[in-house]
Amino acid sequence: MNALAATSRNFKRAATLLGLDSKLEKSLLIPFREIKVECTIPKDDGTLASFVGFRIQHDNARGPMKGGIRYHPEVDPDEVNALAQLMTWKTAVANIPYGGAKGGIGCDPGELSRSELERLTRVFTQKIHDLIGIHTDVPAPDMGTNPQTMAWILDEYSKFHGYSPAVVTGKPVDLGGSLGRDAATGRGVLFATQALLQEHGKSVSGQRFVIQGFGNVGSWAAQLISEAGGKIVAISDVTGAIKNSKGLDIPSLLKYSRENRGIKGFDGGDAIDPKSLLTEDCDVLIPAALGGVINRENANEIRAKYIIEAANHPTDPEADEILSKKGVLILPDIFANSGGVTVSYFEWVQNIQGFMWEEEKVNAELQSYMTKGFRDLKEMCGTHACDLRMGAFTLGVNRVARATILRGWEA
Repeated sequence: MNALAATSRNFKRAATLLGLDSKLEKSLLIPFREIKVECTIPKDDGTLASFVGFRIQHDNARGPMKGGIRYHPEVDPDEVNALAQLMTWKTAVANIPYGGAKGGIGCDPGELSRSELERLTRVFTQKIHDLIGIHTDVPAPDMGTNPQTMAWILDEYSKFHGYSPAVVTGKPVDLGGSLGRDAATGRGVLFATQALLQEHGKSVSGQRFVIQGFGNVGSWAAQLISEAGGKIVAISDVTGAIKNSKGLDIPSLLKYSRENRGIKGFDGGDAIDPKSLLTEDCDVLIPAALGGVINRENANEIRAKYIIEAANHPTDPEADEILSKKGVLILPDIFANSGGVTVSYFEWVQNIQGFMWEEEKVNAELQSYMTKGFRDLKEMCGTHACDLRMGAFTLGVNRVARATILRGWEA
C-alpha cells in the first residue's frame, strides 16, 4: 500500500471514530493549493536544463503551512501529497501552530554541481516567493537538501521581501538557525521512547535496541539512547548491518562511520544480512530509514515488544494488524519523529522574536512538548478505545477539524 493510500485510510478511520461530518471530512482531505513551476537554469557547460518544481500546501487552519523541500529524481506527486497531509496531522499532534505542506524539485542532486544547485534553488524561490512566507508557508530541508539550500532560499526570498530569517527553518546557525536543531528528531525519538517505556514501568536503561538507519535520525537516536544507558545490539545503514549482543560501542561506530562513509567493516560487531536486521532479538525496534520496511512478509518474524517509528511510514497497514495481534506496541511516526518539526517551530519563534535561545532551553522545551504530546495521545486512546496510531490520528484530525469549524469553513 503506498503512502497516500495508507495516510488517507488512517485519516478516514480517525474521521469515523470522531464522527466527523462527511462534507468536512472531504474538505480536510483536499489540499489548499498545489503549485507546479518550471525551473530552467544554465548548466556549468553553458547548456540549458529544465526541471519541474512543486509545492503542495495542504491545510492552514491552525497556522502557516510547514514542510520539507526534497531534491530527488523520482518525486512522485502522490507521495508528496501524502507527506503534505501527514505534516498537517503531525503539527497538530505536536500542538504547534502550523498546517502541512511538502514540495521539491525533480532532479538528481548528485548529478548537479554546487553552483548548479544554487542556481536551481534560486530560480525555484523566484517562482514561488509570493506563495511562501513567514505567516503563509515555511519550508525546511528534506531528502537531498540541507541547511545550505535553506540559506539560498532565505537570501533569494529576502531580495523580494527584505531580510526574513523566519521564512525557512533548518538554516545554518550563522543565519538564524536554532541550536539543537541537528539532533532534534533523534532527541525527540529518545523522549518518545522514554515516555512509552515509562508508561510500562520501564526505562531506556537496560533495554536492548535495534536501529535501522544510521543517517541523521538513526545516528543521533543511537548516540542519545546509549548515553541514557540503552544497549544497542544491532544497526544497519545503506552499506550494511552489524550486531553485537553485548551492545555496540556507539562513539567508536560514529567515528568509524564518518571516516569510512558507512558502518560496513566496523570491527566492534559481526556483519549480518541487512534484511534480517528487523527480526533480530531485541526489546525496542527503531526503523529510522525508509518507508514500508515492515510489511506482511516480515511482520510475523519481528521479535521486538515495542516499535518506535523514527522514519516516515515504516509500517504497512497489513503489518500493523499482524503486530497488534502479537501484542507489539507501535509508537506512530506522526508522534515519534515530530521532534524535528517541533524544534523547527522553536527556530521560527526565535527568528520572529529576534532573540536566540541557549541549547539547554531548546532541549528542555522539546522534552516538555513531547511528554505533553504523549499524554494527549494516551488520552485519545482512552476516549476512543483505540491503538496508539489511531490515538495520534484522532488527536491530530480533531484539532484541525475544530480549528476549521471555529474559523467558519461553511461561509
